Amino acid sequence: MADKPTKGLADVVAASTALSDIDGKAGRLFYRGYDIHDLAGRATFEETAHLLQRGRLPNREDLRTYEEELARGRELGALVSTNVEEIAEKQKPMEALRSLVSLSGADDPDKDSIAPDANLRKAARLTAQQPLLVARYHAARTGGSVPTPDPSLSIAANFLLEVTGHMPEQREVEIFDTCLVLHADHTMNASTFAARVCAATLSDMHSAIVAAIGTLKGPLHGGANEQVMKTLESLSPSGVGQAVRDKLAAGEKIMGFGHRVYKTEDPRATHLRRMSAELAEASGDDTYYRMSKEMEEVVFETKGLYPNVDFYAATVYHYLGIPTDLFTPVFSISRMSGWTAHVIEQHADNRLIRPDSEYIGERDQKWKPIDER
Repeated sequence: MADKPTKGLADVVAASTALSDIDGKAGRLFYRGYDIHDLAGRATFEETAHLLQRGRLPNREDLRTYEEELARGRELGALVSTNVEEIAEKQKPMEALRSLVSLSGADDPDKDSIAPDANLRKAARLTAQQPLLVARYHAARTGGSVPTPDPSLSIAANFLLEVTGHMPEQREVEIFDTCLVLHADHTMNASTFAARVCAATLSDMHSAIVAAIGTLKGPLHGGANEQVMKTLESLSPSGVGQAVRDKLAAGEKIMGFGHRVYKTEDPRATHLRRMSAELAEASGDDTYYRMSKEMEEVVFETKGLYPNVDFYAATVYHYLGIPTDLFTPVFSISRMSGWTAHVIEQHADNRLIRPDSEYIGERDQKWKPIDER
């Protein structure tokens, strides 16, 4: 008798990849063999995107060339620019991004090709455009405007300027850049798998990315960082511990804790906790950071669960002035580097992804005419 299928494909190897790897027991994450602890705060997001998409950390000339390519690729096409205001009026953030990325595919000069060189160009353009799509959407719904991206600024600096309306402090840029690095890729998560399934049919990169964004939109994948912030905002600073105990006793889930892969602390959370504390102190109001620390202590004491990447990302983004409902779109800015790299990898050594299934329905049914049913 065949083995029963594993629900959710847990522990099933669905693809070979050279992009990222996780040691869940030790709590380690690697991008192309580099420990995330070595990259975070050292490699820029642009360097990390180059590593994922082009296979190596860039030297100075590589980085200069890649940054110039990103700067050229930031300009949004006519179809996106024409429709962003109507989309912002009718759709919530992740719905809007799904639509805008799809429209951007029609504007892309390489839209009809999945050749390796075309895929590299599309990956750079998607990585460059995603921050601007989020910023343009936010401006359209609030009646604001977005300054023209400054080619001398990084993706992190440009985005903070575009969303907050003021030039960020250098340390804020460094912290947000590290956030982008920490979220850039994470093996075969749900959205990455969706992108690879789509790409495996030899569909184009934009279609695969739309599949990824649609998957990230689901609350069981994306959105946890937004829910963490909403939970913090709903609690009294003096009653955090009891409120969390009451929720856990009632069987409620506290977002931002536990992980399907890590059996110890998520290595990304280590950096985010430290950056949240730094930003809280600099802001002059560390209330949300102190509340987060108390929540962390109570959840670990009660359930033995560690915070994951979403938990402290919430307060980091909050202190940086990013609106709460843009937290998941910000995740997509970072993950675009990984998604596109996975599409490139899938197309380079492709096989249609077609898992089997276990039939559990009725058997030996006999057809009857409709009047006899």
